[in-house]
Amino acid sequence: MTQINTLDPGASPLDYFGFELRRYREAAGLTQKQLGGIVYCTGSLVGQIETARKLPTLPFSERADMALETDGLLARLYVLVMRSQLPAWFQQVAELESRATEICTFQTHMVHGLLQTREYARAVLGVLDDTDLDDRTEVRLARQRIFDKDEPPVFWMILGEAALHQEIGGRETMRGQLERLLSFERNPRINVQVLPFTAGAHAGLQGPFNLYRVPGDPTIVYTEGYGSGHPTANPDTVKDCALRYDHLQAAALSLKDSAELIRRVMEERYGERRDSGGEPVA
Repeated sequence: MTQINTLDPGASPLDYFGFELRRYREAAGLTQKQLGGIVYCTGSLVGQIETARKLPTLPFSERADMALETDGLLARLYVLVMRSQLPAWFQQVAELESRATEICTFQTHMVHGLLQTREYARAVLGVLDDTDLDDRTEVRLARQRIFDKDEPPVFWMILGEAALHQEIGGRETMRGQLERLLSFERNPRINVQVLPFTAGAHAGLQGPFNLYRVPGDPTIVYTEGYGSGHPTANPDTVKDCALRYDHLQAAALSLKDSAELIRRVMEERYGERRDSGGEPVA
């Protein structure tokens, strides 16, 4: 177990966060319990974060910044902490997400992590492994902060219609996820197109892939397997996947028609069910 008096701020971003939190708290003359009372948590939780035994949340980081007058330091460190908790093979992808000006993704059976709701992400991450599920869910959702930047990336997602019907996490979770997708209808930087079943054979039959465009760098293609990721800037691969993406966009429904399909599936498949007396049923 990590002891606070031996915490090495250079050991990891999480250790550095805990070290700085303790340093600012002590400089403010506050106990862990007192700070916890200010930021709406227990003193024990403050102690666990200070000793790198618990991940901070974004609300905790922001409230601690205000309480300790740190000029946003902890909220900025939070991003590094979350990225450091990603699997090693995925950290390069998270870096690409943070630097890209345009992200294009094709997904066959699941909503991309950057657009997942908390409940949907939790259901996805909890398959076969529910250890540290709260923390792993928080780490995934933290990636979505790229959309809070002054100049967020343009994000295009082509989503196979099957993903609308694959009931991940239950009906309520799916309804919430589809509502989330519909919330981007008037956001020109986040675009969702559905590839309908009627498209038949299409250019993405080999599986999902992402394209990342970063100013001054080559376009990167990313594909993923079980427990591994495969980014490449190989010009032939990039050219091939860019062409495939163009064809997928041509085969997909328009943004407007995609939203209409999502809305129809949400209401018909995941709408509130009622008994013969008109009462909601589970």
